[in-house]
Amino acid sequence: MAQRELIAKKVAWISVISNMILTFGKVVIGWLGNSDAVFADGIHSAADVFASIIVLLVIKIANKPADQEHPYGHGKAEIIVSGIVGIILLGVSIYLVYEAIVGFFHPITTPSIMALGVATISYAAKVILYRYSMKVANEQKSKAIEAIAFDHKADIVASIAAALGVLLSIIGEKLQIGFLLYGDKVATILVAYLILKMAKDMLREAFDILLERNIDLDILDNYRQIISTFSEVKRIDRLRAREHGHYVLVDLRISIAYDKTIKEGHDLSREIKKKLMSNHDNIEEVLIHLNPYFEENG
Repeated sequence: MAQRELIAKKVAWISVISNMILTFGKVVIGWLGNSDAVFADGIHSAADVFASIIVLLVIKIANKPADQEHPYGHGKAEIIVSGIVGIILLGVSIYLVYEAIVGFFHPITTPSIMALGVATISYAAKVILYRYSMKVANEQKSKAIEAIAFDHKADIVASIAAALGVLLSIIGEKLQIGFLLYGDKVATILVAYLILKMAKDMLREAFDILLERNIDLDILDNYRQIISTFSEVKRIDRLRAREHGHYVLVDLRISIAYDKTIKEGHDLSREIKKKLMSNHDNIEEVLIHLNPYFEENG
């Protein structure tokens, strides 16, 4: 847990520092370079800074072991973070749409080449940060780090849209093509849509986990196949599993021969748990209830 916490903090700090630099660059250049799209992308990066700071604050809580007040652990703290990041992105997308629409009713000013340059740099930086964060998120099975990675992914598409919008506006001015001058405004709306889509996906996943939706059916079926390899298991009466942040909790009811001793049932349960956890390293606990099985009723 200590190692996992250190790795998560490292990713979060890298995200904070990089986003602070990009926020400053995009907001200042976007403002001075007359690009609403780049400025809007800078606001998005500012939201990323806030989100990363929240992750830093909650990582220690999420990695705490189970205690008397929280017998299932503290993993859902990461899901709360993911939901908060989703809400932040939702607010950012609404703000960007508002700014773009207002911009259509004001005189159009062509963005500078500096705005195009900072959008391109942002794209390159975010590709690197996304790949790194997602790699660590998959290795550590961390929803909090995954939320940071998704933030970087949203920035990738946002930076592409911003750069394209600026480029079209510059081309429109050079070639005297009127409708291309609005490329920067259209790009701002596109950035907002992409961020909104990302926010929706993150919020949906957070709500699903907080409401303890069953895990993916393919994974559940794999659990069932593993359990069925034990000949002593006559029937699987119920199998449920739920995500609890970066780990999974499994509830299982099985029927075994009615004349098995308590020790035999205990040993079987221990072996089933051991095999499930060895095949799926994100399983934290397996709670097994034994039912008696009678041949004449089977």
